[in-house]
Amino acid sequence: MQIGIFTVGDVTPDPVNGTTPTEHERIKATVEIAKKADEIGLDVFATGEHHNPPFVPSSPTTTLAYIGAQTKNLILSTSTTLITTNDPVKIAEDYATLQHLVDGRMDLMLGRGNTAPVYPWFGKDISKGVELTIENYQLLRKLWDEPVVNWEGKFRTPLQGFTSTPAPLDGVAPFVWHGSIRTPEVAELAAYYGDGYFANNIFWPKEHYIRLINFYRQRYAHYGHGDPEQAIVGLGGQFFMRKNSQDAVNEFRPYFDVAPVYGHGPSLEEFTEATPLTVGSPQQVLERTLQFADFFGDYQRQLFLVDHAGLPLKTVLEQLDLLGEILPTMREEFAKRRPANVPDAPTHAARVDAKNAEKEVQA
Repeated sequence: MQIGIFTVGDVTPDPVNGTTPTEHERIKATVEIAKKADEIGLDVFATGEHHNPPFVPSSPTTTLAYIGAQTKNLILSTSTTLITTNDPVKIAEDYATLQHLVDGRMDLMLGRGNTAPVYPWFGKDISKGVELTIENYQLLRKLWDEPVVNWEGKFRTPLQGFTSTPAPLDGVAPFVWHGSIRTPEVAELAAYYGDGYFANNIFWPKEHYIRLINFYRQRYAHYGHGDPEQAIVGLGGQFFMRKNSQDAVNEFRPYFDVAPVYGHGPSLEEFTEATPLTVGSPQQVLERTLQFADFFGDYQRQLFLVDHAGLPLKTVLEQLDLLGEILPTMREEFAKRRPANVPDAPTHAARVDAKNAEKEVQA
C-alpha cells in the first residue's frame, strides 16, 4: 500500500483570520508540504493541474521537479494531468524528463478535467472530452512505447517518423493511473491497458464509487491482466485531526462552512456521514481509513487531501505530523489484511525488474 497526499492547489481565504495567501505563498507552501510528507515517511505526493483561478498548479512537472530535488523517497505524481487539453507529445516529453530527473520515483494520473472553460482556452471542445481522452492516450502510449511513431488521428496534426525525446528511463514508461469520479469510459480505458484506476471518492457516497471500481476490476480481468482483485486501484480521502475529536470539529467547522468545495451544502456532520471526510482524533481517522477496503476491496494507493479550504500552512504541517503518528499502524493493518495474490503498488524499480525477467524468459 502506498500512502500519500494530494493537493488541488486552491488559493482560498482563511475564514478565521481573514487573510488570503498570495500565489507565491501558496506555491511555496506546496513545496513545504511535500517536504514534510517526505519527512514523516509518506510514499506519494501528488499535485493537480489547473489553469484557472483560484488554483495555482498550472505547471505540475515544474513543481514536481523542484520538489524532487529536495526530497529523497517520495513518489511524485499528479492529480490530475489533463489528457484532453494537453498535447500528448508534450506530456510524453515533460513526464519522461521528470522521470529521468527524479530517478524513476514518479508516475502520473490522467483525467479529463471538470472545468468547462479550460477546453476552449486550449482549442478543444468539451463535448468531445471522452473521445479526446481515448485518442490522446493511445498516442501517448505509442510515443512512450515505440522509438519511431507514425500516427494520424482526429484531433491532432499527423506525425511521421517522429521520435519523442527523452525516451523513458530504463526503457520503462511512467506508470499511469486514470482518475475519474463519474466516467465508465475512463475505467474501461484503464482496464484495457492494464493501468491503474484512481477513484477520487471525496465528494460522493461510497455506493457510486463501488460501482465504478467493480466495473474496472471486471474489465481488467476481461482483458486478461489478472483476476479482478489484482487490478490496481487508488482511492482519495480527506481528514482533519486533533488529539481531541471535539477540538477537531470545532476548529475545522468554519473552514468547512465557507470553503468553495464544501460550503453552502450539507452540514459538516452530514458530509462526514456520506463521504470519507473524517474530522476527529487520529484513532478515528485510522479506523475510518481501514474500513475503505471493506467497501472497495484491497487496493494499492491511498491519497489524502489535507491542504485545502483555506487552512494555514502551519495547521497543514500539524496535520501531517499527526498522520505520521498513525502511519506505521496504518501500514501494518493494511498489510495484515491483504491477501497474497493482491499485488503491491507499482514502482519504477519493480517494473524494471519485471521487464528484465520477461526478457530472460524470452531468451
